[in-house]
Amino acid sequence: MADPDSTSPTEDERGNTPADAVAAETEPGEHGAKDDGGETADDGESGEELDTEALRKQVEEKYDFDNFGPADMAEMTAEEWDVAFDEDSWITGDDLLDRVTRDLRNRVANRDVFARIERHRDPPRVLAYSDEGYAVVYPDGSLEGEGTVMRDVKPTVALCSMDSYDVPENVPDRPLPEPESVPEGGGELGNWMLQAIAGAQLLAGIALLGGAVLATAGVIGNRGTSIALLVVAGAAFIGVSLVLFFTVANARLSDTFRAEEYRDRLRAIGLEDGERPEFVPELDPQNSGSEDGAAETDEAG
Repeated sequence: MADPDSTSPTEDERGNTPADAVAAETEPGEHGAKDDGGETADDGESGEELDTEALRKQVEEKYDFDNFGPADMAEMTAEEWDVAFDEDSWITGDDLLDRVTRDLRNRVANRDVFARIERHRDPPRVLAYSDEGYAVVYPDGSLEGEGTVMRDVKPTVALCSMDSYDVPENVPDRPLPEPESVPEGGGELGNWMLQAIAGAQLLAGIALLGGAVLATAGVIGNRGTSIALLVVAGAAFIGVSLVLFFTVANARLSDTFRAEEYRDRLRAIGLEDGERPEFVPELDPQNSGSEDGAAETDEAG
C-alpha cells in the first residue's frame, strides 16, 4: 500500500509537473534577457550622445572659430571636424562659389594672397592661380590644385561654407593692379625726413672740422679749446650722416627691385597678354580666361 504522505515522482510539492516547472523557470529568464538587452541598447545610445556632446564642448574650448585659420585646420582631427560642423548647415553650390570669390578677392586686395581669381559659370567653378600654383574650387566644396595658392584657398573654402562666417560684400573685381601702374615704392615722406636729418648732421660735422682747423691756426679759440674734441665730434657727425644717406639709398633701391619683381609676377599670370601659366590645367569647355569663359569679369577683364 502506498504511503498517503508520499509525493508522486511526477509532481512537486505545489502540484506542478516537471514540464511546468521548466516552463516557469524559462519564461522569466527570457523576459529578463530581453529587458536587459533593451536597457543595454538604450545605455549605449545615451553614452554615444554624451561622448559627442563632450567632444563638441572640448572642440569649442580648444579652437577660436572667430579667428579660425589654416593652422587650426591642420591641427583639427576628422572626429573634431564632424562634431564642430553640421553637414546640413554647410553652404554649397553657386552660393559657396560666390562667397569664395568675394573672400579671395578681398584677401588679394589686402595683399594677404597673391593670385588671379576667375569666377566661371559654365561649368560653375572658381579658378585661382599665380606664378607658383593654382586651385580650382567646385560647387560641392572640393578642391584641386597645387602650390601656395592651394594652401591659401583651403581655409577660405572651409570658412565660406559656414553660414556663421561673414564674407565681405563690396570687393573690387580687379584687386590686382596692371604691371605698369605699380609704383616704384612708398614712404617718400620718411625718406625725405631721413635725408634732411642726414644733411643737418653733415653740415654740423663739417662746421666742427672747420672749427678745429681754425683753432689750430689760432684764428678762433684760446688755449682751453680742445682741438681733438672738435675733430672727433665732427667726424662722428659726418659718419652718422653718411649712414643715413646710405640707408635712404638702399631703401629706394630695394623698393625699385621689389616693384620690378612684382611687375614680373603680374606679367607671369597674364595680366598683360591674358595667357595663363603653363601648369594651370585646361578648363573645358572654355579656357580663354576672358568674358566668354566666365559670366563675370576677372582681374584681366
